[in-house]
Amino acid sequence: MTPAGGFPAAARAAVADSQLRANLRGATHAIRDKRAAAVAEVADWEELREAGRLIKERAMRHLDRHLEDLEAAVIAAGGQVHWAPDGAAANRIVGDLVAATGSAEAVKVKSLATDEIGLNDALAARGIDVLETDLAELINQLAGDTSSHILVPAIHRNRAEIRELFLRELPDPGELDETPAALAGAARRFLRERFLRAEVAISGANFAVAETGTVGVVESEGNGRMCTTLPRTLITVMGIEKVLPRLSDLEVMLQLLPRSSTAERMNPYTSLWTGVTPGDGPEGFHLVLLDAGRTNALRDEVGRQALHCIRCSACLNVCPVYERTGGHAYGSVYPGPIGAILTPQLSDLESGATLPWASSLCGACYDVCPVKIDIPTVLVHLRGEVVRREAGGSKDAAERLSMKAAAYAFGSTTRYRRAQRLALRALRVLAKVPVLGRLVPGPLAAWITVRDLPEPPPETFGDWWRGRRP
Repeated sequence: MTPAGGFPAAARAAVADSQLRANLRGATHAIRDKRAAAVAEVADWEELREAGRLIKERAMRHLDRHLEDLEAAVIAAGGQVHWAPDGAAANRIVGDLVAATGSAEAVKVKSLATDEIGLNDALAARGIDVLETDLAELINQLAGDTSSHILVPAIHRNRAEIRELFLRELPDPGELDETPAALAGAARRFLRERFLRAEVAISGANFAVAETGTVGVVESEGNGRMCTTLPRTLITVMGIEKVLPRLSDLEVMLQLLPRSSTAERMNPYTSLWTGVTPGDGPEGFHLVLLDAGRTNALRDEVGRQALHCIRCSACLNVCPVYERTGGHAYGSVYPGPIGAILTPQLSDLESGATLPWASSLCGACYDVCPVKIDIPTVLVHLRGEVVRREAGGSKDAAERLSMKAAAYAFGSTTRYRRAQRLALRALRVLAKVPVLGRLVPGPLAAWITVRDLPEPPPETFGDWWRGRRP
C-alpha cells in the first residue's frame, strides 16, 4: 500500500532513522561486492545478459501463445491451471483449493506475487493459517512486519533485533545468541515440525516453461524443497510474465539469476517439477496464473520492460536512493528501482504515482540488471505519463507556463542572452534573501527550500568569452 503522502513523505521518515541507514549500508554493500566478484568469473557475462534480454523480449511478444502452451502442458502432466485476472480472484481461488483439502493451515515458500496480492491476510480471514518458511519472511511474519528487500526481506533488521524477536515469539528458542548459526538453528527447529505435518504448500515460481509445463523455484535454504515435495497438495501462484518459451531458456536464466542475486555460481536448491508424478511428491498440483495489471504494463511499448524482471534485486543494492530510504518507503513488495517502474504500471499509474521519482537516473541499475532492463529510460517515460495524466491542476499550469517561457527564451539567441542577463540581476538580489522559500510561490518554493542559491558570477559565460576572444 502506498504510504500517505507518497514516497517523498515516507522517504523523509526513513532517512531520519540512522540505525536503518546503517543496516542497509552494510548489507547492500556486502551483497553487491560479492555479486561483482561472482560476475567477474564469467568471461561472456555481457553475452549472457543479452541472451536473457532477448529471451524475455520474445516471451512477452507472444505471451498469449506461451501461456496457452503452458496451460496445455501442465494439464497433460496431471496438474490443474487456474486463471486469476486480479489479486482478489487469485486469493479466492487459493482459499477454495486449500479449503477443499480439509486443511486449515499451509506452509509457504517465499513469494513476491502472493505478497503483492495480500494472500496471507486473505487466507487468515477464511480461518486458514499460513506459515512463512523462508527465514527472512518468517522474521517479518513473527514481527508483524513487511518485506523491505526483494532478496533479503528483513534487511532492515540486525541480528540483535532478530534474537530478541525469536526469544519473544518462538515457542522454544532455547539458549540463543546473536550468531547466524544459532538464529537459523532456532528457526529450523520451529519449522521442521510444521513441514512434517503440512498437507498443503503454497509457492511462487521463478520460471515456468511453456514447452514442457515445468515450474521452477530457486532458493538457498532448503525450505522451498521441503514445501514442494512433502505436502499432498502444492499450489503455485505465478505472475504471467514468468513464463519462458523453451526448456533450453533455463540454461541462460539459471546462470544469470544466482550470480546477480545471491552471488552464487548456482543456487543450492533448484527445484523443478512438471505436473504430478504418482508416488513421488505432491498428489495434486495447481498453477494459478496471475494477471493483476500485467497486461496493462504489456500495452506500454517502453514500460513493458519492467515485466522482464527476474527478481534478482541487483538494482536495489546499487541504488543510492534505496540505500538511504529502505524498502518500506516505496509502499510496495517491489522496492528500489525495479519497484519504481513496476508498481505504478501494475496499478495503471493510479497508485504509486510518486514512485517514478523515487530513483535516480545514474544508470547503475541498468549496468547490473542481468536482463538489461533500461530502468532510467522507463523512469523518464513514466514521469512523462504521470505529468500528462495529472495535467490541468494549478501546479501543472504553473509548470507548463514556465516551460513555455523557457522554450520562448531558448528559441532565439538574442532572447536567450537577454534572459541570461535578467536572471543574473535577479539572482544577485535573491541570493541575499535568507527565507527565500517562504517568498517564492508555486512549484519553485519546494525546490528552493532544500537548496541554497549559489553566489552569482559577475557576468555570464557568454559575455566573459566574447570579451576575451581575439
